[in-house]
Amino acid sequence: MPAAEIDVDVPLTRALLAEQHPDLLAGVDGDGLRVVANGWDNVMVRLGDDLAVRLPRRALAAPLVEHEQQALPALVDRLRAAAPDVLVPAPLRVGRPSDALGYPWAWNVVPWVDGVSAESTPVAARTAWARAFGRILAALHVPAPDDAPPNPVRGVPLLQRAEASEDTALDERLRAAPAEVRAGARRLWGRALNAPVHDGPPVWLHGDPHPANLVVAPGLDGRPDRLAAVVDWGDVTSGDPASDLGALWLCFDAAGRAACRATIQEHANDGRGWDDATWSRAAGWSLLYATNMLAHPDLHPRMVPIGRHALTALLAPDVRELASE
Repeated sequence: MPAAEIDVDVPLTRALLAEQHPDLLAGVDGDGLRVVANGWDNVMVRLGDDLAVRLPRRALAAPLVEHEQQALPALVDRLRAAAPDVLVPAPLRVGRPSDALGYPWAWNVVPWVDGVSAESTPVAARTAWARAFGRILAALHVPAPDDAPPNPVRGVPLLQRAEASEDTALDERLRAAPAEVRAGARRLWGRALNAPVHDGPPVWLHGDPHPANLVVAPGLDGRPDRLAAVVDWGDVTSGDPASDLGALWLCFDAAGRAACRATIQEHANDGRGWDDATWSRAAGWSLLYATNMLAHPDLHPRMVPIGRHALTALLAPDVRELASE
């Protein structure tokens, strides 16, 4: 029986490459192969100057890499046309499980992009690339095929979420929020549940487009920052576009949200934009994301400021001071 979790390191990565893609190791010595990110689900190993190897470190994450392999080749050209300067790291090579090396899951070789995580940048500075992000979302949110990767918790009707039918589930989420904002959060959630459901075809979704999954190229010599890449497509799926649109409160201040939304409204849904009901549901999704980010401060401390900022954006003025705590 395969292990539930594996310690992925440079020697294992090198061995997998030597077994399946030996040409990629040509000229790569010393620190040309090094771990650059060790996340909850995946390990990212830098491969030379231009590539990275993305390997699941636990069984629960293994299907997500397969979802990227399935979906991204079908999406990358469309997204590149909408935002040519924004990288979507579709797999360049696909790795297989290896019985000989004791590694049981598929893995990817992807393009490397230089930059920093958007969550580490000032929120106000993100307005500079809000329209680029809007173009990506508008181009992505087109009807998806019936065999798009499934995801039971993203893109589904909000009424199917446990928080819609179980007060205890909503209470558990709101426990992470300050007591003074819980009433406002319940009102927002009620409006989202009461909004008409998505009545169009299921559209492609990133599934998890929060700031830590956006890579920014910092501006130099007084130039603004630029959106360099949208990464971590493991939750890619299809469904209600509101599921992705909830990211606007996670990423931006009022100016950035306005710029991003205006671009989406100009280009999405065949140029018709999304109706008010979609944006009401999007606020509900953002509330779910924000409370989840506040719920695990020990495991995921970098998510906490994102959740605080989103609650401030969603529920101001009740939480005017929360983002600065």
